[in-house]
Amino acid sequence: MAEVERAHNRIYYADRGDGEPVLFVHGYPLNSSLWDPQVGALEGSYRCLVPDLLGFGRSDAPEDLDLYSVEAYAADLLSVMDDAGVNNATVCSLSMGGYIAFALVRSAPERIRALILADTRVEPDGDEARASRTAQQELIRAQGTAPVIDSMVTGPLLSDVTRASKPDVVERTRRIMDNPAPGFLGALEAMKKRPDSTRTLARINVPTLFLVGEHDAITPPGVAREMHAAVPGSRLVVIPDAGHLSNLESPAAFNGATLEFLGS
Repeated sequence: MAEVERAHNRIYYADRGDGEPVLFVHGYPLNSSLWDPQVGALEGSYRCLVPDLLGFGRSDAPEDLDLYSVEAYAADLLSVMDDAGVNNATVCSLSMGGYIAFALVRSAPERIRALILADTRVEPDGDEARASRTAQQELIRAQGTAPVIDSMVTGPLLSDVTRASKPDVVERTRRIMDNPAPGFLGALEAMKKRPDSTRTLARINVPTLFLVGEHDAITPPGVAREMHAAVPGSRLVVIPDAGHLSNLESPAAFNGATLEFLGS
């Protein structure tokens, strides 16, 4: 793992393979190992930059919630690209990673060669969603991360197909969520205060692929279709049998769509 010193916090990232660079941006409350199935499929032909966002994996996890925002995460990603000597890359993101990708579109569009946006949305949190995130923060402060992890794994994060027939994926998801409590708290804070990215869609002028799990209950296919319609020339692929973690639940379909897009 390489590391970047960023505002007195270290950001770790993997740098694997050779070729055109692909920067992977994980979601909440996950870490860079979420992308293992994709890196394994791509590293023979592409250079994969796979960071742990601030608060997750091996990266530092400061307790100051003011340090967490989608803009701060995006700035960390630019530092990773600078450290790796990469001028621009395809940005492959999922869920909260998509919110960060939109921040990159606003702050540094010249650094984005193409976009892959999986299981995400442009709208900000409404009152109910913000209240739910605040309740999660209070639960974590009182009882740690375990109850939140349990509720996400047994709740809408994974499809019923995955929970019923892929126990290895369920357990793998639990392991990927084993991250420091401050990272959970910070990411929840960042998502609560993230801006509306609806208008950001109109600023996307690079090849774009939208991916979404067929059974994604958090950001359903209809959400992806609306974003796809707003970005001229974009592509949309619905991943069969998958929920919100489409890359992990149905990696063959996800990788196939990704490789076809990158090859084009």
